[in-house]
Amino acid sequence: MDSIKSELDRDRRQFIKKVLKGTISGSLLLVIPAGAGVLKIPEQIDGIRGKDWAISEQNFAFIVDITLCIGCGACCVADKREFNVPDGYYRTWVERYLKDVDDEVYVDSPNGGLDGYQTPRKDLDKPIRDTFFVPKLCNMCEDPSCVQVCPVGATFRSPDGFVLIDQKRCIGCAYCIQGCPYSVRFLNPVTHMADKCTWCYHRVRKGLLPACVNVCPTGARKFGDLNDKESEVSKILRGHGVLTVLKKDMGNYPALYYKGLRREVV
Repeated sequence: MDSIKSELDRDRRQFIKKVLKGTISGSLLLVIPAGAGVLKIPEQIDGIRGKDWAISEQNFAFIVDITLCIGCGACCVADKREFNVPDGYYRTWVERYLKDVDDEVYVDSPNGGLDGYQTPRKDLDKPIRDTFFVPKLCNMCEDPSCVQVCPVGATFRSPDGFVLIDQKRCIGCAYCIQGCPYSVRFLNPVTHMADKCTWCYHRVRKGLLPACVNVCPTGARKFGDLNDKESEVSKILRGHGVLTVLKKDMGNYPALYYKGLRREVV
């Protein structure tokens, strides 16, 4: 029975791939009816099998304090090592923002910030009067666009608020990559499937911090449970200072907050 089911699943994935490539005409609505099993939470994702989190008692949030980020790239290195990210691709990266004396803004991120920013840019004619760094990663939206556009239910939001990818279902159509307003997804050249930051879901479910948070030397990255009033992230959000999210008008309701966010950040 298991072998028959596996064969049917493989045939179904191949069929959907052909539909998306245009080799078979028709609507996906005819292929995947409402309430189809593909929309259920995949049990094979690490940490979900055998767990009952229908009503989650945790509300995780990630905070990036731009005023503390020094652009060292330690977070990017930790992420690359944790997930063996292919060269030239980044689950998290650090952008450098430079503003010259005429308020012209320049943004770059050579090698995703993996090498840090020890060398100043030499291609700018005007003196730079301000420099700051902005880490980017998955926003773990409450209403994620990537989930809405995935035709096979490979991208989903778990009951504990993590937007994840089931690589046993992903067909590499890249719809989610196009749908993400934060450009944090990419097509992995090794697996040929969608990939992105997961906030180190495998670590968090074991009670550990995400790898990037663990190595940040200045404490610019914070992670924790907002329902725990004694957690650091909860105290920060209740404390002084302005915290905001990226592209608020998109209506995705990110769980990634930025402290000290500048108006120049895109």
